[in-house]
Amino acid sequence: MKNFFSGQIIAYFLVSVLIGTQLTTASCQAYTDNNTKYGMDEPPTPPQQPSDGPGGSNYSHDGVRQTRHGFGVREFWLFEPSNPTPSSAALIVFNHGWSAYFPIFYKEWVIHLVKRGNIVVYPRYQLTAIIGTRSATRNAIHAVQRAITILQNGDHVTPDLDRFAIVGHSLGGGITAEMAALAADEGLPSPKAVMPVQPFVRLDTMMKDFHDIPASTLLLVIVGENDTVVGNYSGKMIFTTADQIPLERKDFIIQRTDRHGEPVLVADHLAPLCIPRSSLVDAMDYFSTWKLFDALTDYAFYGLHQQYCLGNTPEQRFMGFWSDEVPVLELVVTDSP
Repeated sequence: MKNFFSGQIIAYFLVSVLIGTQLTTASCQAYTDNNTKYGMDEPPTPPQQPSDGPGGSNYSHDGVRQTRHGFGVREFWLFEPSNPTPSSAALIVFNHGWSAYFPIFYKEWVIHLVKRGNIVVYPRYQLTAIIGTRSATRNAIHAVQRAITILQNGDHVTPDLDRFAIVGHSLGGGITAEMAALAADEGLPSPKAVMPVQPFVRLDTMMKDFHDIPASTLLLVIVGENDTVVGNYSGKMIFTTADQIPLERKDFIIQRTDRHGEPVLVADHLAPLCIPRSSLVDAMDYFSTWKLFDALTDYAFYGLHQQYCLGNTPEQRFMGFWSDEVPVLELVVTDSP
């Protein structure tokens, strides 16, 4: 399974990111050229980032301070809000997917979180694309412990440890769930919000039972209907074994592919990637992962925006409108995956 997973992820990241965008662009151009040739209208375009609300661009800070700390498997990056610089801020851990150990792969999402007023810790947890998964969660936990110490030294925005959340993609989603379950034993703050996105749990080296995630935690588990890399097995396992958390405080969410317009919105394993100035940043981010995690942390930290993250509400499921006013296919929300 290890060889299969590492091979699939490396191929997906290195080939799909580089080639997939070109193919999508070529497909869109061919579609447009064909329509123009026969006098047809151009295809509708997907929704843009909303101006306000969860997932929106109404930011409270204009700047981001980025620093790099440590080395090797315990290296990490800190991202802090600036302009204006707050005296304190909520602390979010962002656990990357396999081999995406540089923040560039999720940079737009990280910047979005920071401009909303959060500190983000981005642990590296692995040395290369081949080495470093057996102790990945321990490495990530050590990075967070060290990050908290550095943030409390007076030269940084002070972390508000009563407002602590964890999010992660792919293997980072599995690490996110495991970190939440181990937080109390490892001296980390109790996570108020946890969101594994398209998670993968290594059954040979990681826990298979997430009962120890505290009942006070808000939990969303996100999977993609066209994720052929990790599927939904790990997501279902995390959701069902985190059984201390009552159903009214957690949801299992399925992203859906919508090919109504161009570019298409694809709910595959690459959907959470947010490389700056790329077609990978789209409505699948604004109305799905960004919106859901914004709302989850808003509700956990400040008691706001519950309807956007929990309860199978219209606001939670909503994915925006194509430019021809056709609704994008809604998220599927369930408590019994």
